[in-house]
Amino acid sequence: MKDPLLLENQLCFPLYAAAKEVVRCYRPFLDPLGLTYTQYIAMMALWEHKVLTINQLGKLLYLDSGTLTPMLKKMEQAGLLVRRRSETDERSVVINLTPKGEALREQAVNIPDEMAQYVKLNANDTIQLYHLLHRLLGNHNAVK
Repeated sequence: MKDPLLLENQLCFPLYAAAKEVVRCYRPFLDPLGLTYTQYIAMMALWEHKVLTINQLGKLLYLDSGTLTPMLKKMEQAGLLVRRRSETDERSVVINLTPKGEALREQAVNIPDEMAQYVKLNANDTIQLYHLLHRLLGNHNAVK
């Protein structure tokens, strides 16, 4: 019988270690932009959607408002975005990129290609891993 508490028998450990290593590899590309990895994924969501509420951004990034609020405050202080109360629902905070935040996209556009060198998987394995991870995230959301 397998020991359920051996580290080598845990799915969570290689997921954790791989995620941590991938995020570490982003640092040389994000430091010159003044972004953390979490700020970078928030910017990607905002570049794509242009305007989001904190709630919408949290759902996209799997982050709660307790994590997002201080991060967004720092990004606002850096001039990348503006937070304001919704005109239609004052309980909701809307996030808009500033021109500086929009312009940062041009500096970040090559990061995915640069990061591809760190993923030592062939194209089929990469696609399969992508789908498996999203399926795992979908299952996780279904449990909530």
